[in-house]
Amino acid sequence: MPYPEIIVKPMREELTRAGVIELRDAASVDAAFAGSEGKTQLLIINSICGCAAANARPAVIKSRKAGAQPDEFLTVFAGQDLDATDRAREHLAGIPPSSPFIALFRDGDPVFVLERRHIEGRSGNELAEALISSYEKFCGNKTSGSEEEPRSDTESQLAAADPGESSDELPPTFRSIL
Repeated sequence: MPYPEIIVKPMREELTRAGVIELRDAASVDAAFAGSEGKTQLLIINSICGCAAANARPAVIKSRKAGAQPDEFLTVFAGQDLDATDRAREHLAGIPPSSPFIALFRDGDPVFVLERRHIEGRSGNELAEALISSYEKFCGNKTSGSEEEPRSDTESQLAAADPGESSDELPPTFRSIL
């Protein structure tokens, strides 16, 4: 059962006031991703949890001030827009669902993610730096950003902070891009 709208409205508006496009149903997610060729898109899976309010949403808002930017900023609300969230997660095959969650897509494929486990315990400033680094790497120059490029210090720190990151411990279907 979805959260009551009155509870999530201020959390929705925090992102929409910053110019993030809200996708409230599966059809709007389909439309956004149908036109993704040649674009970069940041998808935020918003939520009511404390780490979304304290870290994820402020990080996205702060990252909007960076020079390099994705072509589109999109959001769905987990626990509220159930069909939209499910459809958005279909574009994240092999990446376990979590919320909050932030993914940068390029040509419809995820190239950078911040799962809840990467968000918890990190400040909005740290997360904004990671987002800005990903924008600099993947947005704008469409020929850069190959998988062979080295990680930024922030990306390496985020990945290194998770002891479960070892490929020996992950199921073969897991697809991590950090």
